[in-house]
Parts: sequence; structure tokens; C-alpha cells
Amino acid sequence: MGWTEVKPGPLPKPGLIGGLRLMVRLPVIVIAFVVLVVLFLLVRLVEKATGGKRVSGALARLWGRVGHGLSGLRLEIVGREMAHGGAIVANHSSWLDIFVLHSAAHIHFVSKAEVASWPVIGWMARVTGTVFIERRPSAAKHQQAQLAERIAAGDKLCFFPEGTSTDGLRVLPFKSTLFGVFQSDSLRDLVWVQPVTVSYFPPKGRDTRFYGWWGDMYFGPHALMILGLSVGGRVRVTFHAPLKVADFEGRKPLAKAAEIAVREGQREAIGPRYIGAL
Repeated sequence: MGWTEVKPGPLPKPGLIGGLRLMVRLPVIVIAFVVLVVLFLLVRLVEKATGGKRVSGALARLWGRVGHGLSGLRLEIVGREMAHGGAIVANHSSWLDIFVLHSAAHIHFVSKAEVASWPVIGWMARVTGTVFIERRPSAAKHQQAQLAERIAAGDKLCFFPEGTSTDGLRVLPFKSTLFGVFQSDSLRDLVWVQPVTVSYFPPKGRDTRFYGWWGDMYFGPHALMILGLSVGGRVRVTFHAPLKVADFEGRKPLAKAAEIAVREGQREAIGPRYIGAL
């Protein structure tokens, strides 16, 4: 699931106040989840039947705002999301990134196939139009064609080039594989890639890695900890200048330029907490 070089310690216990907060937040988020899933399914049926313009993106954004709000996070946005289709690439610290990025931008995620089977997160990913990618070499061409089709249709795809999640105090080297789809003849002169930095600021008195979800952490206990103890936390989404694919000779230089932008954004955002890449 996540980066494991430094293993996470035991999660803090909610305590009495945290337990009461959990009793309030958990039913609300479950009800919101069910309502939004039903709305998504209904909207998708209408979209397919009418062939009309997608409106499910607005629901995805609403879902993101409900999710990060109930997780005790205040969202800050620095910079501006690019207006045209293409790709957004971001660092990956937590399952909360899904709520945060849906709230901050008009996107569809690209994710590894196994995420589809994860509880809650998998359901949310499927109904919000996530593109699932398998790691089999035999599937590479088909999946690249699928991504190219979505971008050509005007979608803005979002993926995590680190390939795993971290403790939120560093940015790992970007894997360049998915950047290759932008080098196709049909997309190279049209597509821009926008680097985005997601930076978490823990509640007062909490560990600097409070929001990070990595290593052998299970989703359930971590989610309950966040819902019970997250009060006064912040997350900053920094939109960097978009990179024109045609300006780069291949996927590796493009991936490196995006990585540098995201890493510098994280260094600037969290300051002394920043550790850097391995």
C-alpha cells in the first residue's frame, strides 16, 4: 500500500472527547457517502441515456468538500488550476488526498487496479469515474489508449507518480511510465501537465506525520483516528505552472520537471519539517 522505509508508530487513541466526536462524525459521513453514491449512479444513468454533458464532476467536488470537512481539515488553495484538459500530477501522503484534490480541482483520478477492491475508497473511486490501471505489461497499450481518449475528450486526469504514499514529509522520485501517454502523436502538441503539491499541517500538539497513511497502516483504524482526533488541521493545495508536453524530449524529462516543482512546493510549504527524497 505505501512507502515503508520508516515504519509508522502506533496510532494515538481517541480518548473520551475523540470518541464522542467520532460518534457524531462517523454516522454523518456514512449517510453522506450513501446519498452521494445514489446521486452519482442516478446522474451517470441520465448522462448515458441522454449523451449530455457530464455533471457528475460537480458531485465529485461536493463529495470532496464533505469528506475533508468532516475529517477536520481546512483547505487552502495557492495558485490556479489550469482551465483546459490534460493531467494533474501530485505527491501522495494519504487517502485524504482523494477528498482534498476532488475538492480543489475538477479531476478524474488514475489509480492502480487494486484500489477498486478497497472498502469505501474503492467504491468512491469507481463512482467518481476513476481510471484503473493494471501493472501487466500486456495491458500497457490498451490503457495508454484509454487515457489518451479521456484527455482528448477534455477530461483532466490526476495521478500520483510516486507510485505509493508517504508520511507527508517528503516527495519520492516520480515514476515516468504514465507520462509516456502524453508523448503520443495525437496528444503531444495539445496536452499540458500541471504539478500540484499537497501539504498537510497537523492539529496543534499532534505528530508531524499525523495525516500520513503509509507502510502497514490499515485504512479502518487510521480513518477512525482522523475522524476522532482531527480538529484544527489544515491542508494546502499548491497549483504550479503547467508544463507543455511538447517542450520536453520524452517522458523522463517531463516527469523530472514535475517532480522538482512538487518537491520545491513541499519544501516551501512545510519548511523545517521537510525531509526530502530517499
